[in-house]
Amino acid sequence: MGLFPVGIGLRIVSVLISWLLMMESVSVSGLGANWGTQASHPLPPDTVVSMLRENRFQKVKLFDADYDSLRALGKSGIEVMVGIPNDMLLSIATSLKAAEKWVSKNVSTHINTNHVNIRYVAVGNEPFLKTYNGSFLRTTFPALQNIQSALIKAGLGNQVKVTVPLNADVYESSTGFPSGGDFRADIHDFLLAIVKFLSDNGAPFTVNIYPFISLYIDPNFPKNGFGNLPIIVGEIGWPTDGDRNANLAYAQRFNQGFMSHISGGKGTPMRPGPIDAYMFSLIDEDAKSIDPGNFERHWGIFFYDGSPKYPLNLGTTNSGALIPARNVKYQEKKWCVMRPNAKLEDPQVAPSVSYACSLADCTRLGYGTSCGNLDARGNVSYAFNSYYQRNNQLDQACKFPNLSMVTKTDPTVGSCIFEIMIEPYYGGAERRPGCIQRTLGLAAASFLFLSTIL
Repeated sequence: MGLFPVGIGLRIVSVLISWLLMMESVSVSGLGANWGTQASHPLPPDTVVSMLRENRFQKVKLFDADYDSLRALGKSGIEVMVGIPNDMLLSIATSLKAAEKWVSKNVSTHINTNHVNIRYVAVGNEPFLKTYNGSFLRTTFPALQNIQSALIKAGLGNQVKVTVPLNADVYESSTGFPSGGDFRADIHDFLLAIVKFLSDNGAPFTVNIYPFISLYIDPNFPKNGFGNLPIIVGEIGWPTDGDRNANLAYAQRFNQGFMSHISGGKGTPMRPGPIDAYMFSLIDEDAKSIDPGNFERHWGIFFYDGSPKYPLNLGTTNSGALIPARNVKYQEKKWCVMRPNAKLEDPQVAPSVSYACSLADCTRLGYGTSCGNLDARGNVSYAFNSYYQRNNQLDQACKFPNLSMVTKTDPTVGSCIFEIMIEPYYGGAERRPGCIQRTLGLAAASFLFLSTIL
């Protein structure tokens, strides 16, 4: 999920919301959410599915075929888009047998045995991003073809459709207006082949964020003669932290503006009828890569523990408010902070903070973020506590030499919340052995690191 350059962030919010206000309401055939699982302490899948149902999300988009997530969705009635990660495209593109095996394990079994309502397979995720430098250019379409063939062989060709979620940067305009736009020259022929394939197979075209505007202004988007192609808005949302333009106020304004103008409408003159739209995203993920920016871990409309971040009326509940996760179990109310008598000049401060942040989450520190108001000692304490919580409050995770201590006094300052982690979820560990070893691995690394600087 890419974010626009800082300088144009607010302009995009204003343009999109202004456009929505001017147009007729756009209705959705069912509200969806992106459910990512790159978290150090994910909520139990059954808890997340209950959240989805109580907030009346009718669709969910997964970025992989996580077994526990799919199992929990069984008999829920929620429509599912299951994803194939980009790093699997090569093997599936070069082997029809690999595609058939993937479909059998991750689609057929869940539909037939677990009664999961899988409706789409997302082949890759934004594989043509410019930042990938063409890495998936020649594997995406063959992988798409093989998955389609595998679905047909499994007798699911009519029930389950393929698609490829694409980022806005596949589209460019020589005039600055959507009507003058087309696919980027370097990927034009690849995308044209994909769009034709989708159209021929009654499958949808999936776009994330920006093309949402273009879809309704230009009836022939993406300008290649496939104006009747079904459209899915695969991701639309706004992050709440990790950047000066990523905050609760902007996210609330953007998402509420979007929700307020897609509910109960009849479509637009250019594209009448409802569309599928998936909010990005459901829950924060503190283990996501921050290569695109620190904001990557803060896209959720819910915090890591399933608590709502801000008032948001999805138009789906009687209360008009988000319903939080229920029966969430937290660890003990204690935190790891910098000792009052420790000195900032201590030569171990910098390496200790660097180590803590490298293995935990310090993305809320920095200019314009929710913890940007902390002083130097506060920054150190935040880093220590993040590492301590990530390690399930193990004693050895708060033993930075002569620098740290455990306290039962909440060190939260203003908008900067020092979090207490939820209890770890180990369900399905037999299928994902790395999960159950995470805490022990971090604790061992902690011991080795601390031993070297003592």
